[in-house]
Amino acid sequence: MQTLFALLTSFSWQELRNHPWRNAAAVVSVMLGVALAFAVHLINASALDEFAQAVRSVGGQPDLELRASTGSAGGIPDTLLGRMARHPDVALASPVLEISAYALGPNPNANTPRVLLRLVGVDALQVAQISPDLLPLPGASADRLDIFAPDTVFLNANARSRLTGDTVQLQWGMQLKTLRVAGSVRASGAPLAVMDVAAAQDLFGKPGRLTRLDLRLRAGVDRDAFVRAQHASPDWPAQATLVEPGDTLERMSTLSRAYRVNLTVLALVALFTGGFLVFSVLALSVSRRAPQFALLGVLGLTGGQRLGLVLLEAAVLGLAGSVLGIALGTGLASLALRLLGGDLGGGFFAGGAPALQWNPLAALAFATLGLLAALVGAWWPARWTQGLPAAQTLKGLGTAQAPQSHVVLAAALLVAGGLLALLPPVWGIPLAAYASVGLILVGGIAGLPWLVGVVLDRVAPLVTRQALPLLAVERARRVRGSAAVAVSGVVASLSLAVALTVMVASFRTSVTQWLDTVLPASLYVRSSASASTQDTAYFDPAFVQAAARLPGVQRLGSQRNTQFLPDPSQPAVTLIARPLGSMTGATRGLPLTGEPLPVPAGQIGIYVSEAMVDLHGARPGTVYTPLLKHFQALALDKYDGSATFFIAGVWRDYSRQFGTIAMEQADFQRLSGDNRVNDIALWLEPDADLPALEQSLRDLANAQAHTPGGEAGRLMDFGSAREIRATSLRIFDRSFAVTYWLQAVAIGIGLFGVAASFSAQVLARRKEFGLLVHLGLTRRQVLRVVATEGLAWTTLGAMAGLGLGLAVAVVLVHVVNPQSFHWTMELTLPGWRLLALGASVVLAGTLTAWLAGRAAAGRDAVLAVKEDW
Repeated sequence: MQTLFALLTSFSWQELRNHPWRNAAAVVSVMLGVALAFAVHLINASALDEFAQAVRSVGGQPDLELRASTGSAGGIPDTLLGRMARHPDVALASPVLEISAYALGPNPNANTPRVLLRLVGVDALQVAQISPDLLPLPGASADRLDIFAPDTVFLNANARSRLTGDTVQLQWGMQLKTLRVAGSVRASGAPLAVMDVAAAQDLFGKPGRLTRLDLRLRAGVDRDAFVRAQHASPDWPAQATLVEPGDTLERMSTLSRAYRVNLTVLALVALFTGGFLVFSVLALSVSRRAPQFALLGVLGLTGGQRLGLVLLEAAVLGLAGSVLGIALGTGLASLALRLLGGDLGGGFFAGGAPALQWNPLAALAFATLGLLAALVGAWWPARWTQGLPAAQTLKGLGTAQAPQSHVVLAAALLVAGGLLALLPPVWGIPLAAYASVGLILVGGIAGLPWLVGVVLDRVAPLVTRQALPLLAVERARRVRGSAAVAVSGVVASLSLAVALTVMVASFRTSVTQWLDTVLPASLYVRSSASASTQDTAYFDPAFVQAAARLPGVQRLGSQRNTQFLPDPSQPAVTLIARPLGSMTGATRGLPLTGEPLPVPAGQIGIYVSEAMVDLHGARPGTVYTPLLKHFQALALDKYDGSATFFIAGVWRDYSRQFGTIAMEQADFQRLSGDNRVNDIALWLEPDADLPALEQSLRDLANAQAHTPGGEAGRLMDFGSAREIRATSLRIFDRSFAVTYWLQAVAIGIGLFGVAASFSAQVLARRKEFGLLVHLGLTRRQVLRVVATEGLAWTTLGAMAGLGLGLAVAVVLVHVVNPQSFHWTMELTLPGWRLLALGASVVLAGTLTAWLAGRAAAGRDAVLAVKEDW
């Protein structure tokens, strides 16, 4: 080892010093890959940590939580409070009522945005023992008994900064309830208000209902045994369940996990490409220094030591790139958190600017990835030096060239990649599909020498009468291994860029077609933009009926949205109640994936999204039983549970990742007793005045709410089908903005690799250029030969990149996306964009070869021939 370090500081250092830009390209490629992946990790980890702190601040430290088994808005009856408080194993039972509502300041105007406020009703006498951050702290001018007053709230710092003044107005339906701000709470996170639990029940019309009970067990009580005993009790209510605290955080982690993992994998694309660039740089470096390695072998350096020396060189490049990448990634993450918050486009952590959470173990892990990428890229060049025939190489009879063909290996890798794509996900993550993508890329690149030979063998007879093209084609045929080395980086980067381009184009086209189906009306009116406020921001039946009679309205459709939790380990499912009729014609706005099934007599037909099939096993033609408990909770235990729900079809829902159920609105209202509406769709007369109709709807809301100042009219959002479509596509483009940057970085690294490879090869061929000049070729003709070689190599690389990219795109579209996000789409090929990508690579590679040849051909050709290598 001491010998290797001595050679590193002498022999290898000369190579690094004489070719700094080429080696810098390898360092930069590793740096960018590590930086992007580490920055994505830091941003997501910081956002999750911020959310976790807020959950712990609000949830406190209970031993158990008693919640509704379906997680529905109906909650649990507060009679369970007395039962738990009297239980001999329970030391403390603290009631909690959670409500999400929109809040306005004391003097709202037309430009004042609504603030999404989480209101928590607590028992002030007990909450300090479990959730001290929720303890109301009266202000200096407040009375101590204000913590029990029915019209007072206590705000956290975030809410206080956005809702100034002594009062706050909360939306309830299309009305506003005014509350007095009497103090503060220490809880962090999103805007939060705390008030007395009984006052919250009265204020929001939830008598006898609670969201949860926080339980503290007596010392020595076995928690698992306590849960089993309670659930086994014959009088235990079916709609209630005991769960461990922290399930909210776990569901949020699950909610964003697929997005986080996919974004991290995409960020590692640059690092993957960087590994090929390290391979290209070191392969050419080893080829050029073959006589020097041979001399070291004659002087006693073993094959294993030569292999170790090349790997040590790669380790230096990888370590430098990793250290710089960690520093750059930290800076990028800090800047992104300051400017964009924790939201990278997925919408899971929007609305906050979390503090950067730097983890040394994570930094070490990503730095190790960068180091491994460099070592993997250097493995084959190192193996070439290990098997280098010293005597023959010193005589010029043998060099460290790349193997000429790996057809069998390439075919095996491609077949293995195709088989892996057929495997199911692991822990909800398409790990096998990612491995499939890697094997397809590596297999395709391993087959590059074979592709070069096959294509150029057929091109050669076509240029036998043209001297300069013949020289270029024949040399490319004879050194196909060098050609594969030169273009391997650009093949990797182009194939990934093509795959991402096809995936994004396919998704965008599918979303566009989906929007055309789900937005059939002319105008849409929405009471709530947040799923959490759908029980406090709504339209009542009187408003809907009056809206249908307004001038210019041809017909009206309405929709009610609620949420429930069929599986506590999964995020909530959305239940949509809307007019479905017989699902004929345009399928009533539901883009079904197939023909609907006939609903058996006496059953209620429901239509589930693709995520329901994957996550909850809700398959067409079966009965979905978890919906029974949900209606039991909604109907306050008055529902007898006699109805059954038949899954009549599956539809695509690109707006909700974790499951949606659509059912007939009349059935929903009959079973739940809930006739509220969240969304209204209006079909207008041909000559209807859209701005005048919107004002009429605002006036109607003000009149029914008795708010002549116009506050109620601002509690709704309007959007035409065209506006909603444009906004949705704009959000889509923002969500995939990161992938566009990753494509650009990958292509840039690949082209940088082509430049380094061609420069090295052209400079190593100075003797050859000198001989061509002696044979009568002019400098211009030599440049044409070099440029033609570059054109041939990069054209073949572009062909391979396009082919591999399309294969990877099929895996991404038909395997990765369904397994990650539980929706399907049709494959769309953006022909002109793909041709532009391929043409840009060919043009850049040809220009690079010409520039490198220009520099080499400009030297003294006679001296180049006489040089003693």
